[in-house]
Amino acid sequence: MKISNTDKAAVLNQALPYLQKYYNKVVVVKYGGNAMVNPELKAAVMSDIVLLSLVGIRVVLVHGGGPEINEMLSAVGKESKFINGLRYTDEETIKIVQMVLAGKTNKDLVALLQQQGGKALGLCGIDGKLIQAQKVKSEVDLGFVGEVTGVNTKLIHDALDMGYIPVISTLGCGEDGTVYNINADAAASRIAAELHAENLISLTDIRGLLRDKDDENTLIPVVNASEVPELIRQGVIKGGMIPKVDCCVDAVRRGVKRAFIIDGRIPHSILIEMMTDEGIGTMFLG
Repeated sequence: MKISNTDKAAVLNQALPYLQKYYNKVVVVKYGGNAMVNPELKAAVMSDIVLLSLVGIRVVLVHGGGPEINEMLSAVGKESKFINGLRYTDEETIKIVQMVLAGKTNKDLVALLQQQGGKALGLCGIDGKLIQAQKVKSEVDLGFVGEVTGVNTKLIHDALDMGYIPVISTLGCGEDGTVYNINADAAASRIAAELHAENLISLTDIRGLLRDKDDENTLIPVVNASEVPELIRQGVIKGGMIPKVDCCVDAVRRGVKRAFIIDGRIPHSILIEMMTDEGIGTMFLG
């Protein structure tokens, strides 16, 4: 479809209030799900992030890499095991997680951003003690699975100040140097909070929070943190959505202005969420 120059100018003019609103503000994007697998969606996400960066928005990209970790574990004949939604991470698995996340996945994303004309800097949570962590507290031993205890925000701000998009893989480092596998949603939530981010945007494989999981027309556009316990009680939030929602709630309660769960399967969903009144997913408020 060809768009006239007049229509292009009108679109840019309509985006002006949003560009002013977010100028020089920090936005954390948690990247995962199908948007991380499909090449066309990958390109759309990267172009959105580069565009936001070029117009003066300080974008931080936090990523997991579940599908690529599963693929590598399968290649070495090791079965992926999950307990309560978290990957059981023994000594062999943490080595593979570190290799995939800090190596291939992180550098592939940096390369994609640079192909789109952006300046990107790959960082691992171990670098400069960016993500400080301890063994996660759990009734079942999860191995080398950690929870965030602190974030070295100076490292992130330094990268942003130099005009780079920080691309952060979610590994953590204990006080004794132990490397931990950190859930990407939890890491993004804490990083957004410590950066006093304007937005935390989580890309997923669903439209957002649905009142009926089988009907995308039942999208709940706005949820206050205080409403979440009742939605869990009603069964609206259940299964794998509980930890994702909990991370959004934790972020806004720690001071992030807004947290979003949006559908990464829709091209340019980040721009639709940030640059329109209607948005596209579910927004969480404190």
